[in-house]
Amino acid sequence: MRNQTKVKEFLLLGFTENHNLEIFLFVLFLIMYLMTITGNLLIIIITLTDVHLQTPMYFFLRNYAILEIGYTTAVMPKTLINLASGRKTISYVGCITQFFLYFFLGTTDFFLLTVMSFDRYVAICHPLRYTTIMSDRFCTLLVLFSWIGSFILIFSQTMYFTHFPVCGSNVVNHFFCDFAPLHILLCGDTRLLELMSFISAVFSLLGTLAITIVSYGKIISTVLRIPTASGRQKAFSTCAAHIIVVSITYGSCISMYVNPVQDNRQSFNKVVAVLNNVLCPLMTPFVYCLRNKQVQQAFRDITRKLATIIPTFPIQALEIQCDVLARVSG
Repeated sequence: MRNQTKVKEFLLLGFTENHNLEIFLFVLFLIMYLMTITGNLLIIIITLTDVHLQTPMYFFLRNYAILEIGYTTAVMPKTLINLASGRKTISYVGCITQFFLYFFLGTTDFFLLTVMSFDRYVAICHPLRYTTIMSDRFCTLLVLFSWIGSFILIFSQTMYFTHFPVCGSNVVNHFFCDFAPLHILLCGDTRLLELMSFISAVFSLLGTLAITIVSYGKIISTVLRIPTASGRQKAFSTCAAHIIVVSITYGSCISMYVNPVQDNRQSFNKVVAVLNNVLCPLMTPFVYCLRNKQVQQAFRDITRKLATIIPTFPIQALEIQCDVLARVSG
């Protein structure tokens, strides 16, 4: 039995001991973080202000953009501070808070992706009943279930996690407070905690993935029966973005949390965590919006309105940038 100590802070090993490399990572992550916040805020503003985007699909997308901002913010600001300062420490309370927010928002991510896949299933497989099924009340209930359900699931697990004291070392072999590197520091019989984590992963990760796969399976089956090539292409284009995000999000999480945890996997998990925490939220504006003509037009309308309010507003530069990014994303 290892010595039990009351830990006040943890030491996050991060990525490297090379300070020059840490500065490079700081600049890289800072740029990506700012782009993520800006892009997702743009989605929120556009879907709130444009009357043509007041549909269930964009309602879910707006909530997903809010979620992505919170998800990356739960980890990246502290990571950036540690990279810039070189201190690499986080308080016990801060670590538990980060732990809870990371898994709470990540679980909500899975639920919302499943809701969005169901929305596309109804839109393509039952177009005549779409407005009836996806009513405002039903859409709101789906989003509330996603947020409240994940909160209850993760909060109970986090509270039980805090009952275990930390044994000896306070060194966390990661750049944030993830479950696996924290779990190996705990004293006592953690089998029930591991069982709770396993059930949570199966329900929130594999369960939602199964529903999402069934939804897209039915979508593909329906699309293949469309007689015209242009009709099939249009239907597939509405779902391609969702499939890309689902594949990357679930693929990265399954590789980290479904496979057995081993010490020699920690470096790999750090790389996958960067993909999950930085690249996936950054992709949301590009994948969902830049190829969407409705969103592009809404963006142009907003820039023109701002130009009438602010005479020096760079409308042409923003429109050109939007067109260039749309071509790149396409």
